[in-house]
Amino acid sequence: MKSGLAICLVLVGCAPAVPVRPAVKPMRVVSLDYCADQYVLKLLPAARIAAVSPDARAEFSYMRGAAAGVPQVRASAEDVLLLRPDMVVRSYGGGPNVAPLLARAGVPVLQLGYAEDLAGVKRVLIEAADGLGEHAAGAAMAAEIDARVAKLAKASAARSALYVTPGGVTTGPGSLVDAMMRAAGLRNFQTQAGWAPLPLERLAYAKPDVVAAAFFDTRWNRADPWSATAHPVARAAFRGRPTAALPGAWTACGGWFVLDAVEAMAKVAR
Repeated sequence: MKSGLAICLVLVGCAPAVPVRPAVKPMRVVSLDYCADQYVLKLLPAARIAAVSPDARAEFSYMRGAAAGVPQVRASAEDVLLLRPDMVVRSYGGGPNVAPLLARAGVPVLQLGYAEDLAGVKRVLIEAADGLGEHAAGAAMAAEIDARVAKLAKASAARSALYVTPGGVTTGPGSLVDAMMRAAGLRNFQTQAGWAPLPLERLAYAKPDVVAAAFFDTRWNRADPWSATAHPVARAAFRGRPTAALPGAWTACGGWFVLDAVEAMAKVAR
């Protein structure tokens, strides 16, 4: 993903949730960013979507197929208000000032929350569904998450895995990726919390059992000669290792679709 954006969405989050329970189902919903797009496109028919973000059809958008033919709008209060929405959904779109501006104009804003683990993924999904007046759909999707997690092999996490992006970034304990690895029966090779460059010094003498390679499918996020992934130490560490290839659309946001990535890692972990 756009590197900074990926960190913001999947693993850091951008703002606390402000759940909205509408008395009447919103019929003209606008989504301000591609993380919000995913929930709007999944939970609502096109007839109830006034517009989505310009990234809704991007290759890192999980619901890009459903975005075909749906109008797009820039995440500015002026452009959004011209659409006369009865609800706006956002994760980070429009920056910190757009929500107060829309609220003063009488437009309710559904602020999506941040998931630190799979329980958080389910919580954000339910909050989004409730805010859009689609409680039953959210409950059904949450039940599906529980069923998929229950089917995962309960391994001992003996095998280690290193999360790798084209930019040479990885993440350690406390992130959603770390929780995903544990759900897949893997132990995070990266022991440093937060986001950091690949640990090249450690890779010189220790190797992960599994590589979780994310975003290598995107055209605009290729490893360049200066990325740590191009370093001879990293290349040697990854050569011949079982690899779970994780499309960017699976991990760009902390939505229900991260289960696709968990299941792919679980297969490699066996």
